[in-house]
Amino acid sequence: MTPLSIAVLTVSDTRTEETDKSGAVLIECLQAAGHKLHSKTIVKDDIYQLRAEVSAHIFNPEVHVLLLTGGTGFTVRDNTFEAIKPLFDVDIEGFGELFRQLSYEEIGTSTIQSRAFAGLANASIIFCIPGSPGACRTGWNRIIAEQLDSSHQPCNFTDKLKRQ
Repeated sequence: MTPLSIAVLTVSDTRTEETDKSGAVLIECLQAAGHKLHSKTIVKDDIYQLRAEVSAHIFNPEVHVLLLTGGTGFTVRDNTFEAIKPLFDVDIEGFGELFRQLSYEEIGTSTIQSRAFAGLANASIIFCIPGSPGACRTGWNRIIAEQLDSSHQPCNFTDKLKRQ
C-alpha cells in the first residue's frame, strides 16, 4: 500500500476540537490504515468558506485526499453539497449510492436524508460524508479504505491522484 497524505475537514458551526468526534474517528481510521494526516480543520458551514478551504487543499500538491464530515443533510446550514460539488472535475456517483445502501443496513430509511457524495478535483479525491461518528466509520471502513489502498483489486483510486 502507498501511504497518502489526507486532509480532514469537519464542517460545523458548533463543533470544537474537543467535541469533534467525527473528525477524530477519521483521523484514527486513516492513521491505522498507514496514511498520513496532512491537516485537520474545522470549517464553518458557509458555502464560500468551504469552497475557499477545499480549493486551497486541492491546489496543494501535497494533499492527495480530502475527507469532509458534516453539512450533508437538508437543514438550512447544510451547505457542503452546494459548496463542493461545483469544484469537481468528475463526480464519483457510485460513492453516494453505495454509502446510502450500506447506511440503510444500519439506520434504515433515515439514510435518504444523507447527501454523501464524492468526486475528483485537480487530481485529488474528495469524500463528503455525514457528520456522525457512525457515518464516518461506515464510509471509511466499508468504502474509502479499500479505494485508497493501492493494492486493492480490481481497481482503486490511487492511480488517479497526484503523484505521491
